[in-house]
Order: sequence, then C-alpha cells, then structure tokens
Amino acid sequence: MNTITIIGSINLDRTIRVKQMPKPGETMHTKEIFSAGGGKGANQAVAAKRSETVTNFIGAVGNDAAGDMIRELLSEEGIDLSGVQTLEKQATGQAYIIVDDQGENSIMIHSGANNAFTPQQVKEYAELITASDFVIAQFESTLESTIEAFTIARQAGVKTILNPAPALEEVPEDLLKVTDMIIPNETETEILTGIKVTDEASLKTASDHLHQLGIEAVIITIGSKGAFYDVNGRSGIIPAFKVNAVDTTAAGDTFIGAMSSILAKDFSNLEQAIEYGNKASSLTVQRFGAQPSIPYKNELK
Repeated sequence: MNTITIIGSINLDRTIRVKQMPKPGETMHTKEIFSAGGGKGANQAVAAKRSETVTNFIGAVGNDAAGDMIRELLSEEGIDLSGVQTLEKQATGQAYIIVDDQGENSIMIHSGANNAFTPQQVKEYAELITASDFVIAQFESTLESTIEAFTIARQAGVKTILNPAPALEEVPEDLLKVTDMIIPNETETEILTGIKVTDEASLKTASDHLHQLGIEAVIITIGSKGAFYDVNGRSGIIPAFKVNAVDTTAAGDTFIGAMSSILAKDFSNLEQAIEYGNKASSLTVQRFGAQPSIPYKNELK
C-alpha cells in the first residue's frame, strides 16, 4: 500500500445547478444549490484515501464555519490532517461552481488560507513527506511551499507528482527540477510548452519538451479520449471509458488520486495505474459535486 502526502488546496465548494450557463446580464432560476468538500488538493486526497491508501495532507483553513465543516469531512475520510493549520486572519478557501445540464462547469475561487501557509509550515511537517512514497501538489496554493515540499521529498527519495493546474504562464525552474511526474491537461500543456496538442505526434513532441526540463514521467490528460503517457521510452494513449457525463468537476483530481494509490515508485506499472485512474474518473463524472462524486475502491473492481 502506498503512502501519499498531498500539499495544496482545501475549499468548501458551493455548487449551483442550472439548465444552461447564464449570459452576461442574464438572471435565471437555479435547479439546485448545495455545499460539499472541494479544492484540488483535498479532492486528490479523498480520491487516494477512497482507494485505500495512507493519505496525509499539508495545507491550511481559516478559523470559520467553512473550515470546521471541511475539517470534519476530511477527518471522516480518515485523512491525516496533522499538517493542516488553522489560520486566524484568513478565510477558508471557497469555490463557487455553476454546472449546466450538459455537465459543463464554470468555477470561481477565493483562495483564502490556501495561499497563506508558508514553507516554514511545510518544514514543520517534513516527517509526513519523508515517510511517503509520493508527494502530490497543484497550483492552488503558494509555489514557495510546494517547492519546499518537493525539495524535501527529492532529498528523501520520495517521488513528486505535479498537477500544474490552474495553469501558470511561468513555472519556476526550481520546481520543475524537483518534479518526477507532471500531469497537465491539453490546455495546461500548451501553456507550459507552447505546443498545441492535436494528435499523438504533438502529444509526444510536448512530452519531449517536458522531459527536457528534467521531468521523468509525463501524463497528459485528454478529456473524454483518455490519457497520453510518456516514461522511460514507453508512450501511448490509454483510452477513457465511455460514459454519460453529468458533472466533470473533480474528474482530473479523481484520476490523479486514484492512479497514485497503486502506482509503483519506478513507474513500471504506469499503464495499469492510468487505466485504474480512468475508471475512477469515469464514475466521478456520472455524479454531481466534487468530493461526493469520488468513488471507493470496491466500486472499481
């Protein structure tokens, strides 16, 4: 069983369901509104934990009702929250999500405490990182803290997985040189490499560009088509499962958390791990909400 430490974002998601996306200036009635756990980091942690792996978290919430609620939700999952601080002068991260009847979403995020925890906090919980098989991060918290976590991991022989989302025009070289695996989608790949991915040849070209930055393993998620991978001379596309998607929120996070739960540290079973991640995310998109939609291991057998 893998041990995974995730550094990153914890949000309370407030989801609004509508028939169609509102146009500028348009007022419409909603079909449903509900709150649930979210944030890319927390989603990935829930996906890993529900695939029965030991899961730790490093991050922060505010001293407010949203923070209390999300702490309780993540504790109920069995995620180790000893590395999650409560910050007095920050609000807990929150996301406001609109989902239409086609399953498309539009998301607005208030980062709050996610952008307020520091490299010093990461150092305080270094033991969580050094005892792990993988450390996973995204771009919904401070880059300085992620670089600190990945540097500690690299020195301890712990593999690092970077999900470069939301996309940044400039990713610090200090972060890329301590990244073992990177998992962007098509849009993020183009922003990172300048290469528009349209087919398998352009996926390979973009992967080669990322390898040249010193990254050993590349996975590019390509939506309903599945995922392209390139590692140690092996590459190809693992197709997605064909399903009727109703809400794509947390699909990518589910893929990453579930895949990492069974991934070998030498990436020797990457194809099998990607297929497992694809299966998990295919269940997520058939349900509403972020964390409520993430499947358990017994659903994937």
